[in-house]
Amino acid sequence: MTSSLQTIIRDLHRRRGRERRGLALAEGVRLVEEALAAGIGLRGAAVSPTLEATSRGKALREALEHGGVRIESVSAEALAELAGTDQPQGIVAIIEPKRWALDHIDLGRGRPVLVLDGVQDPGNVGTMVRTALGLGAAGVVALKGTAELANPKVVRGSMGALFRLPAVAADDEGFHAWAAAAGLPLWVAAMDGEAVHRVPLPAAGAVGLVIGNEGAGVRPALAERAERRVAIPLAGPAESLNAAVAAAILLYEVTRGR
Repeated sequence: MTSSLQTIIRDLHRRRGRERRGLALAEGVRLVEEALAAGIGLRGAAVSPTLEATSRGKALREALEHGGVRIESVSAEALAELAGTDQPQGIVAIIEPKRWALDHIDLGRGRPVLVLDGVQDPGNVGTMVRTALGLGAAGVVALKGTAELANPKVVRGSMGALFRLPAVAADDEGFHAWAAAAGLPLWVAAMDGEAVHRVPLPAAGAVGLVIGNEGAGVRPALAERAERRVAIPLAGPAESLNAAVAAAILLYEVTRGR
Protein backbone atom coordinates (compact mmCIF):
# COMPACT_ATOMS: atom_id res chain seq x y z
CA MET A 1 0.00 0.00 0.00
CA THR A 2 1.39 3.40 -0.99
CA SER A 3 1.72 5.93 1.82
CA SER A 4 0.69 9.58 1.58
CA LEU A 5 4.36 10.63 1.76
CA GLN A 6 5.25 8.42 -1.20
CA THR A 7 2.26 9.77 -3.10
CA ILE A 8 3.47 13.33 -2.51
CA ILE A 9 6.99 12.47 -3.67
CA ARG A 10 5.63 10.98 -6.88
CA ASP A 11 3.46 14.04 -7.40
CA LEU A 12 6.44 16.36 -6.93
CA HIS A 13 8.20 14.82 -9.89
CA ARG A 14 5.61 16.68 -11.99
CA ARG A 15 5.69 20.43 -12.43
CA ARG A 16 1.97 20.70 -11.85
CA GLY A 17 2.35 18.90 -8.53
CA ARG A 18 5.17 21.19 -7.42
CA GLU A 19 3.23 24.31 -8.34
CA ARG A 20 0.06 23.11 -6.63
CA ARG A 21 1.79 22.08 -3.40
CA GLY A 22 4.52 24.71 -3.28
CA LEU A 23 7.03 21.97 -2.48
CA ALA A 24 10.07 20.39 -4.15
CA LEU A 25 12.36 17.38 -3.82
CA ALA A 26 15.90 17.04 -2.50
CA GLU A 27 17.58 13.75 -3.27
CA GLY A 28 20.87 12.42 -1.95
CA VAL A 29 22.88 12.80 1.22
CA ARG A 30 24.73 16.01 0.41
CA LEU A 31 21.69 17.86 -0.87
CA VAL A 32 19.61 17.03 2.19
CA GLU A 33 22.56 17.99 4.41
CA GLU A 34 22.69 21.33 2.62
CA ALA A 35 18.96 21.83 3.10
CA LEU A 36 19.31 21.23 6.84
CA ALA A 37 22.32 23.53 7.12
CA ALA A 38 20.49 26.32 5.26
CA GLY A 39 17.41 26.05 7.45
CA ILE A 40 15.16 24.81 4.66
CA GLY A 41 11.89 23.33 5.87
CA LEU A 42 11.60 19.58 5.40
CA ARG A 43 8.15 18.02 5.27
CA GLY A 44 9.31 14.41 5.28
CA ALA A 45 11.79 11.94 3.85
CA ALA A 46 11.71 8.42 2.45
CA VAL A 47 14.83 6.49 3.40
CA SER A 48 16.10 3.03 2.53
CA PRO A 49 18.72 0.82 4.23
CA THR A 50 21.27 2.25 1.79
CA LEU A 51 21.31 5.49 3.76
CA GLU A 52 22.51 3.84 6.94
CA ALA A 53 25.25 1.86 5.20
CA THR A 54 27.65 4.76 5.92
CA SER A 55 28.36 6.77 9.07
CA ARG A 56 27.49 9.94 7.18
CA GLY A 57 24.11 8.52 6.23
CA LYS A 58 23.44 7.42 9.80
CA ALA A 59 24.33 10.90 11.06
CA LEU A 60 21.95 12.46 8.54
CA ARG A 61 19.07 10.25 9.65
CA GLU A 62 19.77 11.11 13.28
CA ALA A 63 19.79 14.82 12.42
CA LEU A 64 16.45 14.50 10.65
CA GLU A 65 14.94 12.62 13.58
CA HIS A 66 16.32 15.19 16.03
CA GLY A 67 14.71 17.93 13.93
CA GLY A 68 11.34 16.22 14.06
CA VAL A 69 11.24 15.45 10.34
CA ARG A 70 8.82 12.69 9.41
CA ILE A 71 10.82 9.70 8.18
CA GLU A 72 9.41 6.73 6.36
CA SER A 73 11.54 3.63 5.92
CA VAL A 74 11.18 1.94 2.54
CA SER A 75 12.98 -0.83 0.71
CA ALA A 76 15.83 -0.05 -1.67
CA GLU A 77 13.55 -1.08 -4.54
CA ALA A 78 10.80 1.28 -3.42
CA LEU A 79 13.23 4.17 -3.05
CA ALA A 80 14.58 3.53 -6.53
CA GLU A 81 11.04 4.05 -7.85
CA LEU A 82 10.73 7.31 -5.92
CA ALA A 83 14.15 8.67 -6.92
CA GLY A 84 15.06 10.59 -10.03
CA THR A 85 18.60 9.21 -10.32
CA ASP A 86 19.90 5.84 -11.46
CA GLN A 87 21.88 5.24 -8.26
CA PRO A 88 20.00 6.86 -5.38
CA GLN A 89 21.81 7.34 -2.08
CA GLY A 90 19.01 6.10 0.11
CA ILE A 91 17.05 9.30 0.71
CA VAL A 92 14.46 11.45 -1.05
CA ALA A 93 13.20 14.41 0.98
CA ILE A 94 10.28 16.79 0.55
CA ILE A 95 11.40 20.38 1.02
CA GLU A 96 9.84 23.82 1.21
CA PRO A 97 11.88 25.84 -1.32
CA LYS A 98 12.76 29.41 -0.42
CA ARG A 99 10.46 32.06 -1.87
CA TRP A 100 12.94 34.49 -3.35
CA ALA A 101 11.89 37.80 -4.87
CA LEU A 102 13.83 40.32 -6.96
CA ASP A 103 14.13 42.60 -3.95
CA HIS A 104 16.13 39.89 -2.17
CA ILE A 105 18.97 40.41 -4.67
CA ASP A 106 21.43 42.77 -2.99
CA LEU A 107 23.29 44.91 -5.51
CA GLY A 108 24.88 47.06 -2.84
CA ARG A 109 28.32 45.48 -3.10
CA GLY A 110 28.54 45.76 -6.86
CA ARG A 111 28.13 42.06 -7.53
CA PRO A 112 26.81 40.78 -10.89
CA VAL A 113 23.42 39.22 -11.48
CA LEU A 114 23.18 36.19 -13.74
CA VAL A 115 20.12 36.45 -16.01
CA LEU A 116 18.95 33.32 -17.81
CA ASP A 117 16.85 33.84 -20.93
CA GLY A 118 15.27 30.65 -22.20
CA VAL A 119 17.96 28.32 -20.81
CA GLN A 120 15.98 25.10 -21.10
CA ASP A 121 18.34 22.40 -19.86
CA PRO A 122 17.68 21.90 -16.13
CA GLY A 123 21.15 20.51 -15.53
CA ASN A 124 22.68 23.65 -17.02
CA VAL A 125 20.42 25.88 -14.94
CA GLY A 126 21.34 24.09 -11.73
CA THR A 127 25.03 24.29 -12.55
CA MET A 128 24.72 28.00 -13.34
CA VAL A 129 23.09 28.73 -9.99
CA ARG A 130 25.86 26.81 -8.24
CA THR A 131 28.51 28.69 -10.23
CA ALA A 132 26.85 32.03 -9.52
CA LEU A 133 27.04 31.38 -5.78
CA GLY A 134 30.63 30.19 -6.00
CA LEU A 135 31.81 33.22 -7.98
CA GLY A 136 30.08 35.80 -5.80
CA ALA A 137 27.05 36.80 -7.86
CA ALA A 138 24.26 38.68 -6.12
CA GLY A 139 21.58 36.41 -7.52
CA VAL A 140 20.08 34.65 -10.51
CA VAL A 141 17.02 35.68 -12.52
CA ALA A 142 15.21 33.07 -14.63
CA LEU A 143 13.25 34.64 -17.48
CA LYS A 144 10.77 33.25 -19.99
CA GLY A 145 11.51 29.75 -21.25
CA THR A 146 14.10 28.92 -18.59
CA ALA A 147 13.81 25.59 -16.79
CA GLU A 148 11.69 25.74 -13.65
CA LEU A 149 13.87 26.44 -10.63
CA ALA A 150 12.09 23.80 -8.52
CA ASN A 151 12.70 21.09 -11.13
CA PRO A 152 14.46 18.20 -9.33
CA LYS A 153 17.31 18.26 -11.86
CA VAL A 154 17.82 21.99 -11.26
CA VAL A 155 17.82 21.45 -7.50
CA ARG A 156 20.33 18.58 -7.77
CA GLY A 157 22.55 20.49 -10.17
CA SER A 158 22.67 23.49 -7.85
CA MET A 159 24.10 21.32 -5.05
CA GLY A 160 22.39 23.43 -2.42
CA ALA A 161 23.09 26.83 -4.00
CA LEU A 162 19.34 27.38 -4.46
CA PHE A 163 19.00 27.27 -0.68
CA ARG A 164 21.41 30.19 -0.20
CA LEU A 165 21.47 32.40 -3.31
CA PRO A 166 18.43 34.44 -4.39
CA ALA A 167 17.17 32.76 -7.56
CA VAL A 168 14.00 34.31 -8.94
CA ALA A 169 11.65 33.40 -11.78
CA ALA A 170 10.47 36.70 -13.28
CA ASP A 171 8.54 37.95 -16.27
CA ASP A 172 10.10 40.46 -18.65
CA GLU A 173 8.06 43.41 -17.42
CA GLY A 174 8.85 42.84 -13.76
CA PHE A 175 12.53 42.23 -14.43
CA HIS A 176 13.02 45.32 -16.59
CA ALA A 177 11.21 47.52 -14.07
CA TRP A 178 13.41 46.19 -11.26
CA ALA A 179 16.63 46.52 -13.27
CA ALA A 180 15.77 50.09 -14.29
CA ALA A 181 14.94 51.09 -10.72
CA ALA A 182 18.20 49.54 -9.50
CA GLY A 183 20.26 51.10 -12.28
CA LEU A 184 21.47 47.68 -13.37
CA PRO A 185 23.07 47.71 -16.84
CA LEU A 186 22.60 44.60 -18.95
CA TRP A 187 25.42 42.85 -20.78
CA VAL A 188 24.27 40.23 -23.27
CA ALA A 189 26.46 37.28 -24.19
CA ALA A 190 26.77 37.24 -27.97
CA MET A 191 29.22 35.72 -30.44
CA ASP A 192 29.73 39.11 -32.12
CA GLY A 193 30.25 41.00 -28.87
CA GLU A 194 33.31 42.73 -27.44
CA ALA A 195 35.87 40.55 -25.69
CA VAL A 196 34.56 40.56 -22.13
CA HIS A 197 37.99 40.92 -20.51
CA ARG A 198 38.48 44.22 -22.33
CA VAL A 199 35.17 45.79 -21.33
CA PRO A 200 35.43 48.14 -18.33
CA LEU A 201 32.94 47.62 -15.56
CA PRO A 202 30.51 50.44 -14.77
CA ALA A 203 31.41 52.64 -11.80
CA ALA A 204 28.88 50.90 -9.54
CA GLY A 205 30.34 47.54 -10.48
CA ALA A 206 27.11 45.57 -10.77
CA VAL A 207 25.97 44.27 -14.16
CA GLY A 208 23.29 41.89 -15.34
CA LEU A 209 24.94 39.14 -17.40
CA VAL A 210 22.36 37.72 -19.78
CA ILE A 211 22.85 34.18 -21.06
CA GLY A 212 20.47 33.01 -23.74
CA ASN A 213 18.96 29.80 -24.99
CA GLU A 214 21.47 27.04 -25.78
CA GLY A 215 20.63 27.16 -29.47
CA ALA A 216 18.87 30.43 -30.25
CA GLY A 217 20.71 32.78 -27.90
CA VAL A 218 19.14 35.80 -26.23
CA ARG A 219 15.78 36.96 -27.52
CA PRO A 220 16.05 40.08 -29.74
CA ALA A 221 13.63 42.08 -27.57
CA LEU A 222 15.93 41.56 -24.59
CA ALA A 223 19.16 42.04 -26.54
CA GLU A 224 17.92 45.44 -27.70
CA ARG A 225 17.83 46.64 -24.10
CA ALA A 226 21.44 45.71 -23.43
CA GLU A 227 24.14 48.32 -22.98
CA ARG A 228 26.86 45.92 -24.09
CA ARG A 229 27.28 42.77 -26.11
CA VAL A 230 30.14 40.72 -24.71
CA ALA A 231 31.85 37.60 -25.95
CA ILE A 232 34.41 35.02 -24.86
CA PRO A 233 37.18 34.90 -27.48
CA LEU A 234 37.68 31.32 -28.68
CA ALA A 235 41.02 30.07 -29.93
CA GLY A 236 39.83 26.94 -31.70
CA PRO A 237 37.26 26.14 -34.39
CA ALA A 238 34.41 25.64 -31.89
CA GLU A 239 31.50 27.92 -32.67
CA SER A 240 30.30 28.29 -29.10
CA LEU A 241 30.54 27.03 -25.52
CA ASN A 242 28.07 25.21 -23.34
CA ALA A 243 25.79 27.77 -21.68
CA ALA A 244 26.90 26.85 -18.16
CA VAL A 245 30.58 27.04 -19.13
CA ALA A 246 30.04 30.43 -20.77
CA ALA A 247 28.26 31.71 -17.68
CA ALA A 248 31.15 30.61 -15.47
CA ILE A 249 33.75 32.38 -17.60
CA LEU A 250 31.74 35.58 -17.87
CA LEU A 251 31.07 35.66 -14.14
CA TYR A 252 34.74 35.13 -13.43
CA GLU A 253 35.75 37.95 -15.74
CA VAL A 254 33.45 40.47 -14.05
CA THR A 255 34.25 39.41 -10.49
CA ARG A 256 38.01 38.72 -10.56
CA GLY A 257 40.23 41.10 -8.67
CA ARG A 258 37.45 42.36 -6.38
